[in-house]
Amino acid sequence: MEQILQNMTLPQLIEQGISNSYTYHEYRKLVNDLLVENKSTGHEQSEALTKYSMLNDRRMKRLDKTLKIDESIKEAFASKDTNVTWVVLTEGWCGDAAHSLPVLNKLAELNNNIDLKIVSRDDHHELMNNFLTNGGRAIPKLIVYNTKTKAVLNTWGPRPSVATQMVNEYKEKHGALDPKFKEDLQIWYNKDKGVNIAVDLLQVL
Repeated sequence: MEQILQNMTLPQLIEQGISNSYTYHEYRKLVNDLLVENKSTGHEQSEALTKYSMLNDRRMKRLDKTLKIDESIKEAFASKDTNVTWVVLTEGWCGDAAHSLPVLNKLAELNNNIDLKIVSRDDHHELMNNFLTNGGRAIPKLIVYNTKTKAVLNTWGPRPSVATQMVNEYKEKHGALDPKFKEDLQIWYNKDKGVNIAVDLLQVL
């Protein structure tokens, strides 16, 4: 099976991912159902990952209810002449994804020609390996894909541009991300309320 996957073209890998994907609401239900069994999505299971997944489920639930998209962004997305599938590689334990996915969902809902598909990173390593960040399988990773031309038009992730800059500057100064920075990053996400993500995505659409 591994040899077959290695011989697949990138469009074939993407379309295989789409065929095994979830809608946003299916993904939210999957995360919730697994938590009832004290599990997270993905191949690795641990108490820590389940805890992260539980926190993320609460974050997404809150954002689904409270997230508001700026009117100018709404108009720009609604009027955009496009026909794409947003393929998002992710897992339920990922903190960055918990802040990004509700925004992606709200934006995709603004335009009938944007089809959002959530794909398990751990079930699609060959696909993920085509979209590494600094050599790592960082998530969430958005692939903007045209199903008619079978072309990758753009990518985004794993973090919005401002958060990426924060991470890079902190790593340059301190060498690695520590719990204090991760807490500060969560505070930034909460204050930003998805604005930076929405602005970024308007550029890659």
